[in-house]
Amino acid sequence: MARNVEIKARVRDLAAIRANVAALASGPGEIVNQTDTFFVVPQGRLKVRAFPDGSGELISYQRSDTPGPKESVYTRVSCQDAPALVGALSSVLVVRGAVAKRREVFLVGRTRVHLDQVERLGCFVELEVVLSQDEPVEAGEREAQALLQSLDIPSAALVADAYVDLLEATAASVTASARSIIANPSRSSASVIDSGGFVKK
Repeated sequence: MARNVEIKARVRDLAAIRANVAALASGPGEIVNQTDTFFVVPQGRLKVRAFPDGSGELISYQRSDTPGPKESVYTRVSCQDAPALVGALSSVLVVRGAVAKRREVFLVGRTRVHLDQVERLGCFVELEVVLSQDEPVEAGEREAQALLQSLDIPSAALVADAYVDLLEATAASVTASARSIIANPSRSSASVIDSGGFVKK
């Protein structure tokens, strides 16, 4: 299995961060549209990543849900027909949800920098420091933290969960707000969730 150290942060605007990343990167960014379909599994996470041309990847991974840098152990298997694979897995596994995003990928040293625009969630920066086979996790954690500081991203912006978890939390918040409005119709100014996933009063 491959390993990397991941860190994710929610941001309001990617423009300034894109300029900083481009100055550090070894080449121009690559834009990729992805749709990840997650399945309910007993441990870790399992998803099929589909690309616009119909190809994709089956990805299984395990990592902790903590806000800072964390090790991710994963396996990726390429496939030629992602929709067919989703259909086959859906016949035996429960679908958790789907995450659609526009991802711009830069390479800074050995770190993959993802600038993500995620449908229904907003904008995020994700760092993946690729680890060699026997390399200690701490080395990747130090690199991730240093790059995070170079991009001027505060620790308060760090996100612990996967995108599918955030979508589930957003849906639960919207449902709870709707039930509250129904139960208390006079409270017409109840909180709502904006398109970036931020709560507005």
